[in-house]
Amino acid sequence: MILSIESSCDDSSIAITKIDTLELVYHKKISQELDHSVYGGVVPELAARLHIEALPKILEECQKYFKELKAIAVTTAPGLSVTLMEGVTMAKALSISLNIPLISVNHLKGHIYSTWIEKKDELPCTILLVSGGHTQIIEAKSLNDMTIVGQTSDDSFGESFDKVAKMLNLGYPGGPTIQKYALNGDVNAYDLPIPLRQSPKIEYSYSGLKNAVRLVILDEEKKADGEKLDDEVISNICASFQKTAVDHIMMKLKKYFKSAPLSKLAIVGGASANIYLRENCQELCDKHNAKLILAPLEFCSDNAAMIGRVAIEQYKNNEFTSLEDIDVKARLKSF
Repeated sequence: MILSIESSCDDSSIAITKIDTLELVYHKKISQELDHSVYGGVVPELAARLHIEALPKILEECQKYFKELKAIAVTTAPGLSVTLMEGVTMAKALSISLNIPLISVNHLKGHIYSTWIEKKDELPCTILLVSGGHTQIIEAKSLNDMTIVGQTSDDSFGESFDKVAKMLNLGYPGGPTIQKYALNGDVNAYDLPIPLRQSPKIEYSYSGLKNAVRLVILDEEKKADGEKLDDEVISNICASFQKTAVDHIMMKLKKYFKSAPLSKLAIVGGASANIYLRENCQELCDKHNAKLILAPLEFCSDNAAMIGRVAIEQYKNNEFTSLEDIDVKARLKSF
């Protein structure tokens, strides 16, 4: 078995996966959402302290599996350096005490393999990765042959939801809350600009849309004359924003479909749980006779099960990292 650790942001998670059968034997995650919600976003130093408390508690439940472990896998990049280090420190200690090797895992590859937890992968596959830190179209031919086709130049899809929610005082994380309000809103209530509409490039940008929503909120607050915005206005803003944010994703995906016909499309990352996005991607795949691959909702956000799934592939390829060489990186330019 492989024990995997995930601490790239605000989720403390450990999983244990069987190498031969891919069976997920154990998985637990402790979320920090409530702790960060009062700040409207993740506070790195607070996240690191909470990992120090949570990870050892989870590890205690895994001791009965220690004798069967063949390796320790840990997320090393990308993510918050101070939180990644907490996972790496634990991984090093376990590697030394159990005398088993370390596997350094790319967090984004983890998201890609989240669709194949307890399953054989379906590579090659085109990937749409949407999360709080990333918005990318990736051509994944194999574990070690992945190319970024297009990505955001500023804010990510998931981050824009968090920031709009913060502007509306809806708390953190923003994705689920905005989706909930949008269900009762009018998607055409506000004419928001679709970013990069005229650009032929396969790339994303959410800073302009975020600012357009800010101006709408300011205008509505002015109309409210000091009163709180009512639920109808908030719902309409959320619905209009969500539609435009997804339209931006779909416009570039459709453009890419025309240039490179696809047979399989997988949507991964925390923001891939958005139902409106899933429905639009399903329509696009149906139109092109392509297969849509989705991760179970429980594995869309950060988790150690997806890290363990990647680690199995790396274990089979003898891709180990020494104690001296393992290190964390906040950003990665490529796979």
